[in-house]
Amino acid sequence: MFSKVKIGCCSTCFLVSLQYLEDKYPERPLLPQDLKMKALNLQIASIVCSGIQPLHNLTVLRFIEQKVGTGESLPWTQQQIDRGFTAAENLIKGCAGKYATGDEVQLADVFLAPQIFSAVTRFQVNMSNYPTLARLHDEYMKHPAFQAALPDRQPDAPSST
Repeated sequence: MFSKVKIGCCSTCFLVSLQYLEDKYPERPLLPQDLKMKALNLQIASIVCSGIQPLHNLTVLRFIEQKVGTGESLPWTQQQIDRGFTAAENLIKGCAGKYATGDEVQLADVFLAPQIFSAVTRFQVNMSNYPTLARLHDEYMKHPAFQAALPDRQPDAPSST
């Protein structure tokens, strides 16, 4: 998603790209000024980009299928997502507004939106244990920017025709 950001080189590191956007467009920051809320946004982003997403990378899933057996990657992936979602849910359940850390889209939302979408659509994660994240998913699906970022709306998405 952020690898297309024009920063003079191609960056596949989400945090690098997001920091670039933060610096390039200071009029619409993704990180709040409040230090505690900034730390919370960074913590949620870290949970997603370090603790969940890499563990369901296609290379990892293929490795699990080869080493453990066909069909074993789905329950393993669901378990990894559960660990991360439990941590994220516990962090935000008392402070979430319309979005993860308030009433404006912030860094945590940029990381959570695609992760929750993937968990629900690709990995059939039951969101009943994560009521705050489930509600956020509904909000993200209404937001034009998140709608535009859906996988099937990307220029390189496979055609269904």
